[in-house]
Amino acid sequence: MRLFRKTSIALLAAVLMLTLAACGGGQKSESTANSDTNRSSGSQSGGQSGGQSASSNEPIKLRIMWWGSQERHDATLKAMEKYTELNPHITFEPEYSGWDGYWDKLSTQVAAKNAPDIIQMDPAYFADYVQRKLLADLSDGIDTSNMDEALLSSGMYDGKLYAVALGNNAIGLGYNKQVLEKLGMPLPQDGWTWDEYFQYLRDAKAKAGNQYISADYTGRLDIYGIFQMGRGLGYFVTQDGKFNMDKDTWLEWANTFAELRKEGAVPPGDVTVTDKDLDPALDLMVNGTVLFRNYHAAQAGALDSMNPGVFGMVTMPRGQQGGGWLKPSMFWSVSADSPYVEEAKKFIDWFINDKEAGEILGTSRGVPVSKPVLEHLSPKFTDADKMGIQLIESTSPIAQPFQPDPKGWQIFREKDYSTIAEKIMFGEVTPEQAWEEIVAIAKDYE
Repeated sequence: MRLFRKTSIALLAAVLMLTLAACGGGQKSESTANSDTNRSSGSQSGGQSGGQSASSNEPIKLRIMWWGSQERHDATLKAMEKYTELNPHITFEPEYSGWDGYWDKLSTQVAAKNAPDIIQMDPAYFADYVQRKLLADLSDGIDTSNMDEALLSSGMYDGKLYAVALGNNAIGLGYNKQVLEKLGMPLPQDGWTWDEYFQYLRDAKAKAGNQYISADYTGRLDIYGIFQMGRGLGYFVTQDGKFNMDKDTWLEWANTFAELRKEGAVPPGDVTVTDKDLDPALDLMVNGTVLFRNYHAAQAGALDSMNPGVFGMVTMPRGQQGGGWLKPSMFWSVSADSPYVEEAKKFIDWFINDKEAGEILGTSRGVPVSKPVLEHLSPKFTDADKMGIQLIESTSPIAQPFQPDPKGWQIFREKDYSTIAEKIMFGEVTPEQAWEEIVAIAKDYE
């Protein structure tokens, strides 16, 4: 299944603008947990669970797994506590971590028929999981009437709902506005181009001495994909799994970052490989190593919490065909093997529709998907919340189609390509030599 064709992204962009106009999640933390504390689940929807009567009020423990920042962990745990308070027979066994290692752990659990009941799912992985029949049908028992149609359809496959969107999201760049202002640099403006971005890095470097300016994106094939799509050349892989990297465009990309590395505008390889998203010690922008780094709108609150008031967000640079993308921030799905599908659905219904739940969760997973909840929360949004919402609004007019990796290609992107890119960053191969390796390995995935 191809989740986000160009038409659906255009619809999502339009809907986001209208919704946000009418009303006025950090993915890689180090915290992990596997605890049996009392948490919550369930709304008032009825139905029979896979192995137990939903109306029996017999004790049920739901395993629930998600990735995120500490802010998201704390908010989710509080929401589960509230749910258990409302539904004392439901407790939770939470498993939470950062993005790093999340999918490897989930894959291992799925293979062992030991997946959690409730799974936080990402749009990039949804097609693979649903096509392998690993997710339960959620079409009945969850009230989605207050959700935008584009968001709702993003979790559907063959006319059935298998994933419930939890927030709106956009990709962009974070920046250290405090340091840039001290350098006398004008703050970057939404809608800037790639040429303007690269020139900005060089202009800032001229004033910054030994300070690195931006993260190095040689190894980020997804961000290169945005660059290539902006030129009208499509994503690095086609929707039917064919290698689609344009040689000249990629060599321009890789050589540009090689020049920036030599100039000291981006860090050397041994620094770049230490970067860890929203880790207080290892995130290269949070710890002051660089002044620009990629984030999502849903991470605005987590980013601001690292150093309140210091960071800003700006759209991804654009090409002639746009820049950045919009998509659901993430989903809740339920394991097809769960004996408690109906109770899991009740919890998801409460999670997205209850106003008290909305107050607890805030924008920890992006802009809330329920219009009544969004309207209820809007007057309470913090400056950080508004920063994330502004990124979504500003990305909307220039958004490109979000492209999930076809089955298997995420391994190419995250492992094979990253390994080759590191060799470039460490000076072991030239971009031209690396290209030959990329082409050879890509053939194994077609």
